[in-house]
Amino acid sequence: MSKSNKLPLDGIRVIDFTQVMMGPCATQMLGDFGADVIKIENPRGGDLSRSAFGAVDEKGLNNPVFCSLNRNKRSMALDLRQDSNKEIVYELIRDADVVVSNFRAGVMDRIGFGYEALKKLNPKIVFASGSGYGPSGPYAHKGGQDVLAQAMSGVMMRRADASIPLSIYPTALCDYTTGMHLVQAILAALISVTRTGEGQCVEVSLYDSMIAMQMQEATCHLNTGKEINWAEMPLTGAFDTSDGALVLVGAFKVNPLQDICNVLRIEDLSAEYPDLKTQSANKAYLQERFRNEFAKESTAFWIEKLEQEDLLCAPIKELAEVLEDPQTHVNEMIAEIDHPLNGKMQVIASPINFSALDTKVRRAPPRLGEHNDEILAELGIGNTPEAASQ
Repeated sequence: MSKSNKLPLDGIRVIDFTQVMMGPCATQMLGDFGADVIKIENPRGGDLSRSAFGAVDEKGLNNPVFCSLNRNKRSMALDLRQDSNKEIVYELIRDADVVVSNFRAGVMDRIGFGYEALKKLNPKIVFASGSGYGPSGPYAHKGGQDVLAQAMSGVMMRRADASIPLSIYPTALCDYTTGMHLVQAILAALISVTRTGEGQCVEVSLYDSMIAMQMQEATCHLNTGKEINWAEMPLTGAFDTSDGALVLVGAFKVNPLQDICNVLRIEDLSAEYPDLKTQSANKAYLQERFRNEFAKESTAFWIEKLEQEDLLCAPIKELAEVLEDPQTHVNEMIAEIDHPLNGKMQVIASPINFSALDTKVRRAPPRLGEHNDEILAELGIGNTPEAASQ
């Protein structure tokens, strides 16, 4: 089947006030789906991720961190302290479909772009807000951030066992999850507009998304007073091999312990530890036995043996290995873009594939204020000193 260049969000305009990760990863996906995403940035540096891990010069403002989150967008650099620039944004919103922000509660109201003000300009507007903790409540005005959400939501406290030191999850799990919830909320609200003719305010938060991610654990605790912990499973763990490491999930079989012992060429421990209760009580001993055996051979050796026994397992890889993995390339998860300053760049592609749609990168991540003149011309407004990106 040939793929169409007509994308599902063609004709949808998104006014994007977001920065850093949670909001930008959401609006980037909207851009991948065909929306015209206009990123409103402060001319004094723009999105905070532009200055992350790089020199703050023109090329530094287009560093890989920023570029990973901002393809398929146009940038307007406007000082919103000036009324003339606010009027430009109001003009954009009058004909827009979505406004997205990820500030603390009340910030959009203070700068003149709250929902109540904007729906008077455009009753069909979908006003999408991502925050740290939600629009009200005791934490509403606290700064929200991925690591803080890991801590405040209980995620950071959850470990395989209490002996493992507390640590920060090194990937922005909360930001990405909440950003994807924000996309879902926006798409659902856009469908609602087609049915009712009216827009609405949709809200997500890092805090709520992380609680939702723990739905199994939380529901068990609420109803039984006990938490389930998948990492506590006695036959599941990460083990060093002679040349690396692997993870084993000893579950979903009639007698996984017996099968593991067969692979490791040791006596059948399932005779002494026949059920989950006895295995859990002796987890430390069992895993030490596993650990001693896995260390004797290579990862590839053990993966082959475990898979022959139909045990769930996988090598534990470095990110660099993953980026070279044939599966990554078959799935087309790396895209190449031409950036006007950085030249050829590789970025991570959308993980969503359509059989009949081509969601390729249409626009490189924008330079700060790159599209000021273009968008002003579309509005019929000549370039003005106040609207310039410098």
